[in-house]
Amino acid sequence: MNELVVSKSEEGLRIGILQDKKIVELHHEKLSEEFSVGDLFLGKVRKIVPGLNAAFVDVGHPRDAFLHYFDLGPQVRSLLKFTKAAKSTKRGKDDIMGTISTLPDINKNGKMADVLRPNQDILVQVVKEPISTKGPRLSSEISLPGQYVVLVPFSKVVSVSKKIRSSDERRRLRILAESLCPKNFGMIVRTAASGKDAATLSKDIFDIVERWREMAEMLPESRAPKKVLSEHNRATSILRDMLSQGFDSIFTDDKRAFQDIEDYLREHQPEFLKGLKLYKGKIPLFQAKGLEKQIKASFGKVASMANGAYLVIEHTEAMHVIDVNSGSKNLSNNTLEQTALKVNLEAATEIARQLRLRDMGGIIVVDFIDLKKSDNRRILNDHLKKEMKADRAKHSILPMSKFGLIQITRQRVRPQIDIQTSEECPSCNGTGKIQPSILIADEISNHIDFLIRQNKEKKLTIRVNPFVASYLKRGFHKSLRFKWYKKFWVWVRVKEDVSLPFTQVKYYNSRGDEIKFN
Repeated sequence: MNELVVSKSEEGLRIGILQDKKIVELHHEKLSEEFSVGDLFLGKVRKIVPGLNAAFVDVGHPRDAFLHYFDLGPQVRSLLKFTKAAKSTKRGKDDIMGTISTLPDINKNGKMADVLRPNQDILVQVVKEPISTKGPRLSSEISLPGQYVVLVPFSKVVSVSKKIRSSDERRRLRILAESLCPKNFGMIVRTAASGKDAATLSKDIFDIVERWREMAEMLPESRAPKKVLSEHNRATSILRDMLSQGFDSIFTDDKRAFQDIEDYLREHQPEFLKGLKLYKGKIPLFQAKGLEKQIKASFGKVASMANGAYLVIEHTEAMHVIDVNSGSKNLSNNTLEQTALKVNLEAATEIARQLRLRDMGGIIVVDFIDLKKSDNRRILNDHLKKEMKADRAKHSILPMSKFGLIQITRQRVRPQIDIQTSEECPSCNGTGKIQPSILIADEISNHIDFLIRQNKEKKLTIRVNPFVASYLKRGFHKSLRFKWYKKFWVWVRVKEDVSLPFTQVKYYNSRGDEIKFN
């Protein structure tokens, strides 16, 4: 079950993608965001740097954007010719795209100074948003995405997505693409086009060409630096890229976003309109859907899993490091390999989710629990690749090394999402940090579940802060400890201890010995 949740916040929109009610992607669209991936700018070349074989381009960001020679695209001279012609053409004239005669490709091993010069206007597209102290990363090999196809101005290539496995379907779509491709455009047929007819693809192509024509009409009145074509807002971009997978429901509490999504669905896939709902409840949408709790639980340094295992996620200057820990699982000698494999497989599923959720990019090194058998290492690697298939970011996964490490590279085009998950401790007036208090009841329940089911404890006592005790015991027949009794048939005694901080819990067995968790 796939759901899309779009909620209004003070800074803009928060967008969550849910699979089986579990959040797998989180996006923020800020009201002030002006340099999104896919945006097209009329930029001005500031300087050529021969040592980097690159140019710095002014697109209106405080820091000049970076354009490498390899990102120019083979047909950049034709694009420059088009830009110059469009800027000198009066508004309202016929589309000049089809009248441009293409120029020879640039030398793939050439120099930037042979193609561009300072103060020259150039059409560029944002391929990586500004991150930290760096300006945007640009490309002049422009791609114009639609729902079913991507058009590339002045490209000579017509291709079909490799994710379409059927050779007959690939052949059919290639023939269709070659017959429908507009003059002076290349085309990439997307996975979502599988099974679609010529009329559907033709309409998608027409919409893209029309946007390109409208952009060209703006150029005579544009002065660099200026944004000349915007990518869809983040919500409709996600819809465009993921509608082939389908959403069972789409919720939003923002009227403008609702209207944008409704217009997009009505034009492209009206069958999904019945799943679109405008939320009008008093409780914030993310809270009503249980997402606030999930976000707090998922974005800390430690990410817990249902089986008691957990991940420790660290960020260094050069890479991300993820450590897999078995937690309270009993790794006896007889089942060490089997248990380690089971924990690793569950961790791989959670890691694939965490990479998408946090939008982590660059180099990621994962330290799994050691596996001695090569077959088990292969099973783990295959499982991780399978779980990562749903990730839309380009990525590569290397086989597990003899040290139990798996290296992953993942494309980063936006700043990594960083959620503050610690809260000021009410016991020390903000001088320290604690784990999110919203999760304490779940943590206690998980520990009790483990102690009764795994350790076979017949009698348990827990000592907690009086406020927590009051919460656990409130409403006898609805209280958590009554629910524990109905579930396990073991009565858990809850004792108040004013000396304990708000989120600290102590567990005692039937002999009165304290049970400690690592």
